[in-house]
Amino acid sequence: MVNDAIACMEKVCRRLGKPLSQQAFLVSVPEQTAVLIARDDNSIFKLVAAYTISTSRFGVGQQRDSRRTPLGLHRVAKKFGDSLPPGAIFRGRKVTGQLTLENPHADIAHRILWLDGLEMGHNQGGEVDSYLRYIYIHGVGDESSLGRPATQGCIHVAADDLLPLYDHLPIDSLVLIGEFPLS
Repeated sequence: MVNDAIACMEKVCRRLGKPLSQQAFLVSVPEQTAVLIARDDNSIFKLVAAYTISTSRFGVGQQRDSRRTPLGLHRVAKKFGDSLPPGAIFRGRKVTGQLTLENPHADIAHRILWLDGLEMGHNQGGEVDSYLRYIYIHGVGDESSLGRPATQGCIHVAADDLLPLYDHLPIDSLVLIGEFPLS
């Protein structure tokens, strides 16, 4: 099923005239899972890792202030957290100086990958702009909700998964969020 999601990403890239990135992150909203894929020397995508994640408890949707997870093709626009210790807590993309050990209910922790929608009118521009909605892939203090819809639009990932993922996904890596199966 991962191959179907890869084919979907390739089709959207062709339609938009966007090049494929060396690595990509595919998010399955129904399964609450994600995979990291990378192209090999023959430009074939191979599975690198699979993750349990959480998307919005309000469902999927593109509209600003909906607190829903936006669908479609995105890219990693900015990253926050280089050289910070695991557990670093963020507020407004700035480090608070606290760690999750001191505040286990932190909303945004460890690292942030800020997403930018690539599909005009769907997840880019106007009232549907994922970047202006502050849609991130990030960690949280309390990871007990992973595996079920629990966020306010972002994608939550466990710290043990997020830290290496952050290092593997450079700026401009593709992120496809969809209602497709991965397993």
